[in-house]
Amino acid sequence: QGLLAQRAGGIRSKGTLTTRKTAMLITFKSEASADVIMVDKDAKKVIALLGKDASDTQGIVTVEQLPGAIASLRKAIDEDRERQSQRTDEDEAADREAGRTGMAAPVGIAQRGWPVFEMLERALKEKVPVIWGN
Repeated sequence: QGLLAQRAGGIRSKGTLTTRKTAMLITFKSEASADVIMVDKDAKKVIALLGKDASDTQGIVTVEQLPGAIASLRKAIDEDRERQSQRTDEDEAADREAGRTGMAAPVGIAQRGWPVFEMLERALKEKVPVIWGN
């Protein structure tokens, strides 16, 4: 497959173009911090944890909603960290055998959600909303 076909998100085979699904990016924005960009699959999990409809392509966490969103995301991050801390040597060995190490290691909500959590806290401190969209 040529570089142009890769960038176009398709595969050219015998004169036909077969498209493949490419991941969309969702950007979280706030005047209180730098943008946070995530693949839509991961962003939708975070959006749901904020108490919002994950199927919405854009949305807002108002200043009034920030405390609840922060508490909900913090709870999910803490629970994920607790799960990670309870992993056994057998779990680690199974991940190594399955090739889930290094860059292929699973990334939990504790890692994915932390930048958004920090954005929410800064937004609350500065009393500005957080928005997201493509």
